[in-house]
Amino acid sequence: MGRKRKGRDISGWIIIDKPAGITSTAVVNKVRWSMDAKKAGHAGTLDPEATGVLAIALGEATKTVPYITDALKCYTFLVRLGQATNTDDTEGEVVATSDTRPTDDAIKAALGQFVGDIQQVPPKFSAVKIDGQRAYKLARDGEDVEIAARPLFVESLIMNDRPDDDHVLLEMVCGKGGYVRSIARDLGEALGCFGHVQWLRRVWSGPFDASGGISLDEVDAKAKTTELDAHLHPLEIGLNDLPEVTTVQDGATRIRNGNPGIAFPKDVVEYGDECWVSLDGQAVAIGRFKGGELHPSKVFVVQDTVD
Repeated sequence: MGRKRKGRDISGWIIIDKPAGITSTAVVNKVRWSMDAKKAGHAGTLDPEATGVLAIALGEATKTVPYITDALKCYTFLVRLGQATNTDDTEGEVVATSDTRPTDDAIKAALGQFVGDIQQVPPKFSAVKIDGQRAYKLARDGEDVEIAARPLFVESLIMNDRPDDDHVLLEMVCGKGGYVRSIARDLGEALGCFGHVQWLRRVWSGPFDASGGISLDEVDAKAKTTELDAHLHPLEIGLNDLPEVTTVQDGATRIRNGNPGIAFPKDVVEYGDECWVSLDGQAVAIGRFKGGELHPSKVFVVQDTVD
């Protein structure tokens, strides 16, 4: 019999404006300890040197993580032209250089090939698994890593600024699984000048914006106090992209027990659609809408949640 995890049964989302120099996992662990939460996870890793939105789910909100991970995200990033590195960012070694510097018009014209449904090869120094091992571990061991291209949807990629000949500031809105470092690398190759990411920031992720996040310094200052609870967002925010149906008390009881329960569409819902069901505004479960009932797949346990 496994040991019961200690901590508070608290559910909701807390948004951290992640600083550079710390891993996403370390941020999650710090927040979980600071809030004495039983369970925590994040919706989308940021590289250690990246900054911006890191959405952390606590308790029952962890069941909504996939819906935030799948949502669109916005990044701003500075590309250093004229240099390629083995990590595709400033952390690696320069492996190629070029004196060529493209014009602004050439850069804008090249960006179009990275918009829409594209195929992208992740960086060799990434967490992608190859034969059960992380690519970055193989790369650090000096192995010649071959990573297959993966599909990525890019809604937009624009040039925001050209500070000087060596740098270009870009903004990208993309779906799940995008590597900003790969965009910088591939853009540099397309322009014939090489390139890598100098810095990057996730501005927003799904419903969460960096401007609404709190700093790790604030987390440290309020650690082990209930003051941090004021920064929690309801777990229901993680379900914004799913249609909502409502139920009554008897239906909620049946659904929480894993059985189909009566449901009334609040949004446009068709037979078989995945949706979430609420009772008095509180999430009861996620499931499929069939014949006026919600057939649950994930049930939310009633806990201390955020209003």
